[in-house]
Amino acid sequence: MSGARTWAVRTAGPWLTLHGACRDVRAVVLLVHGGLENSTGGTWMWEPAVLRMVPFAWALARAGRGRGLAVLRLRLRVRGWNAAADPVVDVRAALGDVRRRFGAVPVVLAGHSLGGRAVVRAAGEDGVRGVLGLAPWLPRGEPVAQLRGRHLLVANGVFDLHTPPAEARAYLRRARAVAASASYLPVDLDGHPMLRVRRWNAVAVAFTGAVLGWRDAFPGGARRFAPFHRRH
Repeated sequence: MSGARTWAVRTAGPWLTLHGACRDVRAVVLLVHGGLENSTGGTWMWEPAVLRMVPFAWALARAGRGRGLAVLRLRLRVRGWNAAADPVVDVRAALGDVRRRFGAVPVVLAGHSLGGRAVVRAAGEDGVRGVLGLAPWLPRGEPVAQLRGRHLLVANGVFDLHTPPAEARAYLRRARAVAASASYLPVDLDGHPMLRVRRWNAVAVAFTGAVLGWRDAFPGGARRFAPFHRRH
């Protein structure tokens, strides 16, 4: 992970890794990995769930070069959601650290599975402009009020059996009442692990560019994902 720099938000975590050099920070993307429903076991930097977000960080860092984009990966303290919604606590702590380090810059949140649920839940924090759920875990009854004025995109592999697309679509139907936009994107021929890495990376880059107003930031085939401001 050449060029990355990691620090603890608090003494015992969570931990943020900054990808790429960015001196004049004008916006931030915060990436959050997945986990388990119930676990108090600690995370480590080389586990698959954590590493799954690295290609997203690289792709976003490349797209944001020269645009003042700081790309941060969050490593959670524990693997589980648990009764205390531990990942949400960590995302909020990380956003506080972002504000201290970079000021009142716009933020795009992106999370996979459990991390997707965490970033959706934390959407109401100051500075958040858009939220990308990557095969997010969105169980029945998950709140939507925090999405008021935010842009939401949920992407699911059509063969995802772990976080069924039907749950995400049901959540989006409720979110559209409050969100600035709430869209769904099926990813063909893929499931929960997001094995079609280039396709998922293109979605993340295009959504980030659309939220932050990068009119010319859609490399290659990613341009077709640009109009996320529309409701569908």
